[in-house]
Amino acid sequence: MFAKLLIANRGEIAVRVMRTAKRLGISTVAVHSDADAHALHVAMADESVRIGPPPVRESYLKADAILAAAKQTGAEAIHPGYGFLSENAEFSESCAAAGIVFVGPPPSAIRAMGLKDQAKALMATAGVPVVPGYLGEDQSPKRLAEEAERTGYPVLIKAVAGGGGKGMRRVDTKAEFSAALEGAKREAASAFGDDRVLIEKYVSRPRHIEMQVFADNHGNAVHLFERDCSLQRRHQKVIEEAPAPGMPVAMRARMGEAAVKAAQAVGYSGAGTVEFIVDASEGLKADRFWFMEMNTRLQVEHPVTEAITGLDLVEWQLRVASGEKLPLAQDAIRLNGHAVEARLYAEDPQHDFLPSTGTLERLHLPDNLVRVDSGVREGDAVTPFYDPMIAKVIAHAETREAAAVKLAHALEETQIAGLRTNNAFLIRALKHPEFLSGEIDTGFIPRHQAELIPPKAEPPEHLTAQAALFLVRERERAHQSQDPWDRDDGFRLVGEALESVDFVIAGKRKSVQLVHRHDGSLEIVGERIASGSHVNAMQTTSGDIAVFERGETWMLPLYDPFAAADIGGSSADRISAPMPGKVIQVLVRPGEAVKRGQPLAVLEAMKMEHTLSASADAQIESVDVSPGDQVNEGAIIVRFATEKSKAA
Repeated sequence: MFAKLLIANRGEIAVRVMRTAKRLGISTVAVHSDADAHALHVAMADESVRIGPPPVRESYLKADAILAAAKQTGAEAIHPGYGFLSENAEFSESCAAAGIVFVGPPPSAIRAMGLKDQAKALMATAGVPVVPGYLGEDQSPKRLAEEAERTGYPVLIKAVAGGGGKGMRRVDTKAEFSAALEGAKREAASAFGDDRVLIEKYVSRPRHIEMQVFADNHGNAVHLFERDCSLQRRHQKVIEEAPAPGMPVAMRARMGEAAVKAAQAVGYSGAGTVEFIVDASEGLKADRFWFMEMNTRLQVEHPVTEAITGLDLVEWQLRVASGEKLPLAQDAIRLNGHAVEARLYAEDPQHDFLPSTGTLERLHLPDNLVRVDSGVREGDAVTPFYDPMIAKVIAHAETREAAAVKLAHALEETQIAGLRTNNAFLIRALKHPEFLSGEIDTGFIPRHQAELIPPKAEPPEHLTAQAALFLVRERERAHQSQDPWDRDDGFRLVGEALESVDFVIAGKRKSVQLVHRHDGSLEIVGERIASGSHVNAMQTTSGDIAVFERGETWMLPLYDPFAAADIGGSSADRISAPMPGKVIQVLVRPGEAVKRGQPLAVLEAMKMEHTLSASADAQIESVDVSPGDQVNEGAIIVRFATEKSKAA
């Protein structure tokens, strides 16, 4: 086994790898950008090396800087985690040339599975079922459109070098194809440096089921059962589980056999995932699954496999990479119970899941109830440079329903303030009757969007009362004194003192009345909340009061009589950047009339494209950015003409 391991990654996967390495007695080395200088993975490592500024192309994707860090610290092996350089064959070769072990498959296997078109052709030759579509070299828009029509709509356009939903578009009609192709190729070029795409038949009730495989350098290969990753949004996984609900024993055996065959066909070694698309329109059947792709690395959702098998997949990776045989044969691997994982992200479901950046002023995750894999702590910042994942939360129980209920309960106990998250959205998904009954497919979230993302409501009265009670208590604690004239507790010689705390709710002033009793107690007028009751609240650095209840975070701004008026209409004359990012396209010109919902510009942030659209019919007065511009959150993208400007 290695004495020293460098982890060429960041965040929760770097922390995850370090935990296993430390248990095995392996010394660890972290690499970090300037943005991650004080990150959790850096604090956990035995040594750390700076590799560059925040942008990934100048830090975590700089193979030479990472190899230099390994040589500098004497690391014998590099674990790439997932993302970044984990599926980069050239990096694997560079490690070998430097005499450093790459904890992953050989470069030939990475290359064989790295391009979706070649991988599918290889799998078809190996006898693994593949999805109908077009994998050809001719990338002209005319040929691709013809092949889409031949395959039959709906189809998927997918980046040849893609993954994670980037460079992927669903197209339902011939009329939509040209625009979808342009967007997919542009996103693919940005994410992978390769704009080639393939065409694939879109399955109407698809389930995304993948098989965890492992192989060593001694000719052994096994599978560790399946994971169902069907709950997706924009082709990115949201909730994963193992095993797949409703999976027949015969189908599991056949799919496992196909996955092992796929690994053997490319001379695989280490951990890999073979992903299949499954037609679930008539339930799960052994002849209704097709190969999609193979991820030649550890997957984000690997903890659910660890939960049902009782195995440490990172330990297996390290043992295989150090030359050992697989720890277990296929017939010795047992499946126990059910596990469900939710990806907790800093994003805003109310605004099309736009990433949310900021400081985690409160971060409470109930790791006594469930497994929590996280790369951040309370007080850390979520920046625009990297994936906005806060944590993966994993529950394991004897049954699927028990695991889902356990996970939902843990998320209800979670408290986060300082930025917006998808926590309440995850809870609603886990509690949805169709999810609990196993009626899932990749269309589950779009189909139930109205239930999973209800309109934003005003905070309930009792929470506003709790916020007021919290604020007054905190003020009293801050002004405790033996001198009664110096205390801020509402004391009166005669009568009981009334106090008003004012918030801004839905743009309006909301008052909460409190009574200071002679006995020192504090009560809310009209609410059964006494001074001794427990209140889950805090005051953020902005001055707002955050109140937590069942996984929801309610932000209550204090009313400021001196603040500028007209809260609701201050930005009606413009479209601003909702987050920091890069302007990819500007789709309008000054003087142009636009309709509500019309795309105005495309912004790239956190590795995804976001289209900014008109909120109402309007006329463009000015365009304040150009393609290629880097903009901060709040930067003006376009201005609309107002009655005043039109008159001028």
